[in-house]
Amino acid sequence: MSGESPKTTDVYGPEKRSAVMRRVKGRDTTPELIVRRALTRLGARYRLHRKDLPGNPDIVMPGRRLALFVHGCFWHGHDCARGARVPKANRDYWLGKVGRNRARDARTQAELAALGWRVETIWECELKDAEALEARLRGLLAPA
Repeated sequence: MSGESPKTTDVYGPEKRSAVMRRVKGRDTTPELIVRRALTRLGARYRLHRKDLPGNPDIVMPGRRLALFVHGCFWHGHDCARGARVPKANRDYWLGKVGRNRARDARTQAELAALGWRVETIWECELKDAEALEARLRGLLAPA
């Protein structure tokens, strides 16, 4: 065997798996770009990844006190089909990882709310319906 334990069921070798995981981005992801384009079409002005706010929200609208997070369903444990899927290989690792992500997300939302921010999460699976996404964004942008 090539340095792998007999329990390994990964379809890729360690080098290929490492290359695949390196390509997973934290910002400027395709779902994030879809939301940003929709906001721009609606005439919204926004800032990206404000480091001075808890959790560095993906999209921030300071005048509206609105922070948007664009989450991948798998990585943040959404209750849709993709988010509920747990890989068979290294199951305990993935359950722990997604659990920590969810705990961090809840903590970040609470911190932002305590600072007076409205916090919204847009899930990757919600981006499939462009009309529904635009309607939701329009509702978020409407004056209170």
